[in-house]
Amino acid sequence: MLRHAPRLKAITLLCKLQEAHLGLFPDSMRRTLERRVSQWRALEGPCKEIFFPQQHLPGVEGLSDFTDMRDLRVMIAGAPVDHRLYHFVLAFSHWEYAYVVEDGESFEALSTGLLNALWQAGGCPHEHRTDSLSAAFKNLQTEEDFTARYDTLLVHYGMAGTHNNVDVAHENGSAESSHRHLKEAIDQALMLRGHRDFGDRAGYEAFVREVVMRRNPRNAAAFNAEREHLQDLPAHRTTDFIEDEARVTRCGTFTVRGILYSVPSRLISHRLKVRVYADHLDCYLSGALVHSTARGSHAANSRRRKLDYRHFIEALKRKPRAFKGLAFRDDLFPREAYRRTWKRLEAHLAQREACKAMVGLLELAANHGVEAVLAERLETLLAAGERPTSVQRESSPRAVTARNSPRCPPASRKCNLTNPQTKRCAVYSRRRSMWCWTTSGANRRAPASLCADGVDRGRSDFYLCLRST
Repeated sequence: MLRHAPRLKAITLLCKLQEAHLGLFPDSMRRTLERRVSQWRALEGPCKEIFFPQQHLPGVEGLSDFTDMRDLRVMIAGAPVDHRLYHFVLAFSHWEYAYVVEDGESFEALSTGLLNALWQAGGCPHEHRTDSLSAAFKNLQTEEDFTARYDTLLVHYGMAGTHNNVDVAHENGSAESSHRHLKEAIDQALMLRGHRDFGDRAGYEAFVREVVMRRNPRNAAAFNAEREHLQDLPAHRTTDFIEDEARVTRCGTFTVRGILYSVPSRLISHRLKVRVYADHLDCYLSGALVHSTARGSHAANSRRRKLDYRHFIEALKRKPRAFKGLAFRDDLFPREAYRRTWKRLEAHLAQREACKAMVGLLELAANHGVEAVLAERLETLLAAGERPTSVQRESSPRAVTARNSPRCPPASRKCNLTNPQTKRCAVYSRRRSMWCWTTSGANRRAPASLCADGVDRGRSDFYLCLRST
């Protein structure tokens, strides 16, 4: 049996013998059989694969590969992020570069990561080696068949392209071993950090860069020697994007490469030229850059939508009840706390009140830069079992101004805030939370230049003070 199927295990052979000869081969014979099988393979078994160690010369070879980072359980804004790392290594010095990728092994991710690495290293190796990436090679053919874009990239940088055989990862050994060590270093750094949640992608990318920068100085001497043998960089970086076109629908959205994006409503019905990079999109109208956004993901757990709630706030303020049945409602919540808040409001309020309250909270987060702070406040209220309807009132600009302004006199008391020419006085209206001019009993709003200390910075004909009378 071993001659026809050399990979059979000893425990499998023992089970077969026990079925064929009941009672003759007890379980205690397992260790003996394992030794006999091992001895047979050493004396008469098939030949094993031999690994040939390679001597790497400085400046000759650079290696690119992607490694899956899901097992590190990194989160961004409280949500798990399905991502990979593009990893570049110079074979001689083991100098390395890493780049966060959220949309799989695409040409855009490969080209962006490679160009970033080359320009950071200050030169190009003579060969660029990858595993059998579909972005670079058409694997259905036995011979190497570069895609046109990858071939153009290699020619521009004066590199020859090579790749290892399909499903033979050890042929890209320098990159594969570096993957393991880099992932361990990032995992250890996350443990020291105390948590694995980042506020945004930029924060996580900065964290990864810092880990890599701490590793590279160990190979500084070898890298300095290798840099002498690297080719010079070309005068221009070349393109690391692809161009597409998309028309903005009346919903304020457009679709590129199977992912739905949103834009400001003023671009509705316009046709945009879209440059798709590895991590973001740039949208052009008549040659002018009109919008940029992070690139969406094709991950299995993704809804393939990349929508910005800020683009819909003004329209939702006019039609708040549309929020409940909105097809992409769940994609508008910027953080998990907002989604949970909506569930609480929907369960305890009528539809109209729940929609108005949720739209008001999103407006507050969008227009006043308090998205993260408001999310923390909502989390606190939800944990305490309270209804989050009061947050909008206490966080409104008027309430914040009233809390931060100096102590105001009672509404019935006037202040010596007088225009010497018209003899008009001012009173503080608690109902309006503002200073109001009074003439013959009629209130008039104070000028916009009136400051909280009572001094009119923009009108020289006023001599003002806040001494109560």
